[in-house]
Amino acid sequence: MTDRPLPHLAGVEHRFLDVGGLRTHVALAGAGEPLLLLHGWPQHWWQWRHVIGPLSQHYSVICPDLRGLGWTDAPPDGYRPDTMADDITALLDQLGIDTFRAIGHDWGGLVGYLLALRIPTRMRNYTAINTVSPFLRPTPRVLADSLRLWHIPANTIPHLAAGPVPDWALRQWTSRSDSMAPEDRAIFLAQFREPARVQATVHYYRHLMTREIPRLLEGHYRRTRLRVPTLVLAGTRDPLFTMSAMRDFGSYADDLQISPLLETGHFPATEQPQQVIDRTLAFFDRRRAQKSPSKASMPPKSP
Repeated sequence: MTDRPLPHLAGVEHRFLDVGGLRTHVALAGAGEPLLLLHGWPQHWWQWRHVIGPLSQHYSVICPDLRGLGWTDAPPDGYRPDTMADDITALLDQLGIDTFRAIGHDWGGLVGYLLALRIPTRMRNYTAINTVSPFLRPTPRVLADSLRLWHIPANTIPHLAAGPVPDWALRQWTSRSDSMAPEDRAIFLAQFREPARVQATVHYYRHLMTREIPRLLEGHYRRTRLRVPTLVLAGTRDPLFTMSAMRDFGSYADDLQISPLLETGHFPATEQPQQVIDRTLAFFDRRRAQKSPSKASMPPKSP
């Protein structure tokens, strides 16, 4: 639990739900078909501040904080993508949501891919933003490009994860030095003053190094297939993931679109929010015409 105040965003309702023993914070806005937004590191639901309003004019927007980040509890374990996908599935169940659309970025993008692979009949469409393809192959180029991911081993060291690496990331992973306002960086960095959240970051990246990256490279996800219609938004100036890493799906996807975001770094929802909104809505609208509407809607507001 944290006593940090929640930043205000007009039209947003905040709830704290017990999801399988995990006290989970979720920001809700709008009405209609459910649209799940999954944030990345070192951020939380506030990552979506520029897109929540416009998207909530079309959808019921659901922005949970992943475990260990934002205002969701930071338990001592559970920082594997599989577990976080279980968290989100249980949250959707608790909110009474059957089918939904989703947007995921960075760590949230990986969780989104896992949801698409595990519960494809529930996820209607997916937009993955600056997230490596789960079907990535360990080619010499991929292995060479991995050298740019120095923050992964750095975040396994607590005193670096406690502020220096998150601060550097928020400043340097953008396409322009003024892409993220100082007050927004401060909102994201405040969480790293809490020891439990620093340890959560350490667990995130230790599991990534010891379990998830080996699974990715050995072809674990190439044993299945991406059947959910997916749009990949890829910042051409992302310092973490190359375009090839984000678009390497081979023949494992049934319905895939790749859309480069020119002159955009790692945080498109901050750097190019209107492009994220426009391209996602256009993709969802195209797919909506081919499927019957969902019966799910936003759960009633708390009394």
